[in-house]
Amino acid sequence: MEGPVCQVAWGCYVLLAISIGAHCAMSSDNLACPSTSDLRTQPVAALDKEGIGPAMTSIPMIACSTSLSEHHSGGSGTNKNKQMVEQLQRYGVISSKKVVEVMETIDRALFVPDGTPAYVDSPMAIGYNATISAPHMHATCLQLLEENLQPGMHALDIGSGTGYLTACFATMVGPQGRAIGVEHIPELVASSIKNIEKSAAASPLKGGSLSVHAGDGREGWPEHAPYDAIHVGAAAPEIPQPLIDQLKPGGRMVIPVGKIFQDLQVVDKNLDGSVSIRSETAVRYVPLTSRDAQLKGY
Repeated sequence: MEGPVCQVAWGCYVLLAISIGAHCAMSSDNLACPSTSDLRTQPVAALDKEGIGPAMTSIPMIACSTSLSEHHSGGSGTNKNKQMVEQLQRYGVISSKKVVEVMETIDRALFVPDGTPAYVDSPMAIGYNATISAPHMHATCLQLLEENLQPGMHALDIGSGTGYLTACFATMVGPQGRAIGVEHIPELVASSIKNIEKSAAASPLKGGSLSVHAGDGREGWPEHAPYDAIHVGAAAPEIPQPLIDQLKPGGRMVIPVGKIFQDLQVVDKNLDGSVSIRSETAVRYVPLTSRDAQLKGY
């Protein structure tokens, strides 16, 4: 279920696509620069607080230039992954050295479907009406949770999809910590474990500090609660109470909330158990729903 499909807001992206379209190779398997007809079927990107700025101007350029480098430059996948992260830094999406380090360590290409352009700053379909988020959205969530992903801490990834962000969490909390992925599509659980086994997070998976489970993410995963960090990769109409209950005092949750109009909300549980909530940015995510509803496309 992982997945904000994080492209730029429809109207603005159309204008930008027109202006930069000449520089983007268009094909059925190149998702970097979709046609305007494609855009109508894709959820809207994250905007900054004012509704203008880097999310509306930089991200399409990242997508296109990364796509071009992927098609026309040599070098290993590791180098291309590093180039993707460097571009996100250049456009101001990543400012944290720790996030740079973890995103360079966990190669995105191991977590996207075969034949797709792994290093394009775009969401991608992974089957079962689910997506893997765009790299800039992964970076945003990692930065929001960074202080709660220190070595030895516990992290929960709801709607873990391909396993990418769960692998990042495991790398950050280390072998003394715990990273749990919860995904309600069993086939995605199985494939995500295979993805992780090929990645730099294979060791924590083998050692037991990283695990992925099939289950209803709205109920969290009580077995290893409380959690210092909780990430939710789908939009809930309201914040599920079990997730608040499983958040440790001093912990933080990042969750998209809303139906048609959604905000990425940052939920901090204070040391006295009270909860503070703020909206980070406007987003458009797939819904946090039941397995059957997701498979039916509701």
